[in-house]
Amino acid sequence: MHKTTRTTMTALGLLTAMAAPALADCGEITMAEMNWASAELMANVDKIILEAGLGCDVELIPGATTTTFASMNEKGEPDVAGELWINAVRDPLTAAIEEGRLHSVLSGPITGLGEGWWVTEAFAEAHPELDTVEKLLEHPEMFPYAEDESKGAFMGCPAGWGCQLSNANLFRAFDMEEKGWVLVDPGSAAGLDGAIAKASERGEPWFGYYWAPTAIIGKYKLQMLDWETEWAGSENWDGCIVKAEQDCLDPQPTSYTESEVHTVVTDRLVQEGGVAVDYLKTRVFPGEVMNEMLVYMNDQQATGEDAAYYFLETYEDIWSAWVGAEEAEAIKSEL
Repeated sequence: MHKTTRTTMTALGLLTAMAAPALADCGEITMAEMNWASAELMANVDKIILEAGLGCDVELIPGATTTTFASMNEKGEPDVAGELWINAVRDPLTAAIEEGRLHSVLSGPITGLGEGWWVTEAFAEAHPELDTVEKLLEHPEMFPYAEDESKGAFMGCPAGWGCQLSNANLFRAFDMEEKGWVLVDPGSAAGLDGAIAKASERGEPWFGYYWAPTAIIGKYKLQMLDWETEWAGSENWDGCIVKAEQDCLDPQPTSYTESEVHTVVTDRLVQEGGVAVDYLKTRVFPGEVMNEMLVYMNDQQATGEDAAYYFLETYEDIWSAWVGAEEAEAIKSEL
């Protein structure tokens, strides 16, 4: 029914209701629909708002971080990467921005995202005084390891993941073994998620690595710990922490690397996109809401498009602030 209604609305005059200058300013846009849930949601929300509210003609193109960036950098298409995690392409992106091919129009389209060390919601509520990594590392007894309860369990990443190396080296940098900790390999993504689910549902303590936005964070409301230790620099991180142990002989204590996500667009869109670029500069998804949406997508097996309509129907107070009153009314008539 949604699809039929949307098609009919467009055919019968939605575009004619839009102001001519908006159509002229916007035109045709190609947008990456990245291959993970939050980016699929974001791309489809953007498409609906840009088309129904601003009169654009948006085509979604399947994408992934490195391949989308390479295409934008070399071919100038697609026009938009809404959720580009730039750590993987930082140097070439910086060069492309300096040379004017690409532009970052928004840093942080989702709040509260990133990698780090987390505890369960129940633990955080019961022990508000242990709100940093360093404070918690002094209490391994609070996270008894199943195979040796005299030691504390810290859960890292499965073998083969990049974060396995960074967590193992941070484990050494903070002398965690000497403090009474064991670095636990969850074995797989399912093992990691299962350990979090089991601990959360049973009210048991859990301490380990994860990242957001993700459905597991949204479902169980894990709490990320702050770091007292300052960032020790990219030479320590890139030259040691993320490498194999034999290539990182002296890891230095450091906070976790900051995960940077930007909305990146081509120079063509900046020159011709008008209202589309203005919109992309303003829309920020609250991290808690994004995590809730990922839970919805996971539980309902929802597509990015289905989830986008659910988001627009459920969180009008958020997205209506991204557009003007007339645009908001046009978007609501499309739902």
